[in-house]
Amino acid sequence: MQKKESIFIFFSKILAFKLRLLLRLRYKISIKGSEILQNNSPVLFLPNHQALVDPIILLSQIYRYTTASPVISEKYYDIPLARSFFKQMGAVRVSDLETGSRDTSVLKSITRSVFKSFRRNRNILIYPSGQIAAQGYERIFNKKSAYHIVNTIPENVQIVGVRITGLWGSMWSRSKTGKTPDFFVQLFKALFYVLANLIFFLPKRTVSIEFEDLTAIAKEKVLLGQKPFNLFLEDFYNLNREEPLLSLKHIFYLPQKK
Repeated sequence: MQKKESIFIFFSKILAFKLRLLLRLRYKISIKGSEILQNNSPVLFLPNHQALVDPIILLSQIYRYTTASPVISEKYYDIPLARSFFKQMGAVRVSDLETGSRDTSVLKSITRSVFKSFRRNRNILIYPSGQIAAQGYERIFNKKSAYHIVNTIPENVQIVGVRITGLWGSMWSRSKTGKTPDFFVQLFKALFYVLANLIFFLPKRTVSIEFEDLTAIAKEKVLLGQKPFNLFLEDFYNLNREEPLLSLKHIFYLPQKK
């Protein structure tokens, strides 16, 4: 069983490498704080969520240093071609992440699945907001999952906050319509833009990913209650205040739209 898992991790790292090469066609990605990922403790990653594409960008970068099993909404987990892969990587399937609050049984189910992964020494990635941002800053509102996990987290688990910037204004964000874009529609658009730019001439968007060890302070804040804990995470994500909307052109030989 362990040999099978090692083989899967090996191929996952190869896939992540290929994804990084592909993403470099559109994104110039900078990484800060990656040194904190190089340890043997299980890690809980808590990132902000600017756009539909940021889980792909983030996981492809995490796999340079370690591995991570994401908590995934059922509408993506249940995609036929992806389901077996998500299952192999230890992904945690949950009900629609955009639901404002969940009943106690669902929260217990999420926490139980996450802690099972920690016991297997797996790293877990969960978005506290449960949805992509509707503005140039992060709001968690009354979401409970991250709070419940951190409130009873095993002593040996490291809590790492992830601050992602640069994607507000992307076609993968809610900046254009205020609604969550359709992933597959945007994916086909992205493939078209790659070809329309002769593969190598896509205008590049700068994206920053910052990792920070929040273990000690997160455990202090969670004792104050759900609302103070969520506000603490919002303050971490919004350190640079509201991000200005940046809309880049998609085809290099066309004029920039206003």
